[in-house]
Amino acid sequence: MIDFEELKKETGFYSYGISKTEYMGLNYAISLVFRLSDFIVDNIKDGPTYEYFHHYRTVNSAIDRAIYLLGTKIQEEGYKYLPVAASQTVGGHTTMRGLFSHKQAAARAGLGVIGRNALFIANGVGPKVRLGTIFTDMPFENAKEEIPKGCIGCGKCASLCPAGAIYNIDFDPNHPEKDLLDRTLCSDHMKKAYQHIGRGSVCGICMANCPHK
Repeated sequence: MIDFEELKKETGFYSYGISKTEYMGLNYAISLVFRLSDFIVDNIKDGPTYEYFHHYRTVNSAIDRAIYLLGTKIQEEGYKYLPVAASQTVGGHTTMRGLFSHKQAAARAGLGVIGRNALFIANGVGPKVRLGTIFTDMPFENAKEEIPKGCIGCGKCASLCPAGAIYNIDFDPNHPEKDLLDRTLCSDHMKKAYQHIGRGSVCGICMANCPHK
């Protein structure tokens, strides 16, 4: 849980199609981390599996439901809330960005770091997670945990990416808007290579091979 005013300034919060008026007064964010099945992720070898695609969708639904239930509790206490979808693209194929970066909110909350694979590496868990974020005007004290060293920079994700989309550079908190991978290249490869699984919407190779556990 973090005070969001500073984060808005640092991440180019409004550059992702978010209206300043729409979010006025929602100065706090709650970040949720949902762990995926190790067994399912570890069975991703040369590409996504049917089990992973189903699990991916199921966890996204669970996140959206959890955020909704949390939001209703916040509202019952007399405060406002706005959920950010677990997985939703805004701006079309050219941007391929969500309404807001769950990863940057979770990192600022001290729940982990962003790796070279552009995935969130959660404390004590690694990248086998999905994230959720909710905005609110309910005030919270910052609940930051000890932040680990982060991505070890081994480059394994970049070397194994079948699309060659990962730039193999470190996330720079001073320039969070800088992409760590070619989103278009990644998306186009998935749609071409994995059309038979979820119409090419998931991959998971970089996550399954990340040494962080």
